[in-house]
Amino acid sequence: MENNHKNNRRDFIKTTGKAGIAASLAFTVLPSIITKAAKNNYFDFAAGTPFQQQPLPYQYTALEPVIDAMTMEIHYSKHAAAYAKNLADACTAEKVDTSATKLEDVLMNISKYTPKMRNNGGGHYNHELFWQSMAAPNSTGLQGKLKDSIEKSFNSIEAFKTQFTEAGKTRFGSGWAWLVLTNDKKLVIGSTPNQDNPLMDISDLKGFPVLGLDVWEHAYYLKYQNRRPDYINAWWNVVNWDFVSKRFEAAI
Repeated sequence: MENNHKNNRRDFIKTTGKAGIAASLAFTVLPSIITKAAKNNYFDFAAGTPFQQQPLPYQYTALEPVIDAMTMEIHYSKHAAAYAKNLADACTAEKVDTSATKLEDVLMNISKYTPKMRNNGGGHYNHELFWQSMAAPNSTGLQGKLKDSIEKSFNSIEAFKTQFTEAGKTRFGSGWAWLVLTNDKKLVIGSTPNQDNPLMDISDLKGFPVLGLDVWEHAYYLKYQNRRPDYINAWWNVVNWDFVSKRFEAAI
């Protein structure tokens, strides 16, 4: 059994190493939300999410034992790096001027672009948010306006976590679970397939992504294998509530 596990692990690492590989009416207020958020510098980005991959804000070991260093390294340097590279290729092919266009604007009009732009633009944006949304265990807990709003929207913090966890557990195949601020300033929970996100005009779940959780197998398989619920339950210990709260406050 142990040898089989080691073989599976080696096969997974080998595979992942090779795998480095017009807004609708409902979106009318999203650009202003994004602009306000950018001005508050919560990303340390001056004007929305850059098209290029940014440095990881911590060491690969920083989220242990929740997320092991090998998973972090493969996830960041192979999977996420591939999304950034392929996004650059798509922008060149589709003549997107990245010096004059925000990635968020591309995503909000993603139906006008190719599947390559959709998959890699979404993958890049989602991961850039994901890295910032985590920090070493025992960081600042949920508090302030976000805490109050979550309690108002979901009755309690525990109820919120239960509903969010369920969204991640039940997302069929690969995708993301989200806490979203809608255009009418309500908090809702949902999920999207693959690398889609709530900014996209083709998404059933629409709004401003406040918090996102990657539930693709490459995010957890080395440590948790097929136990996605265990991964999600552990992940709550590394959520960077300080960052998420600032992001929420900037958006409202």
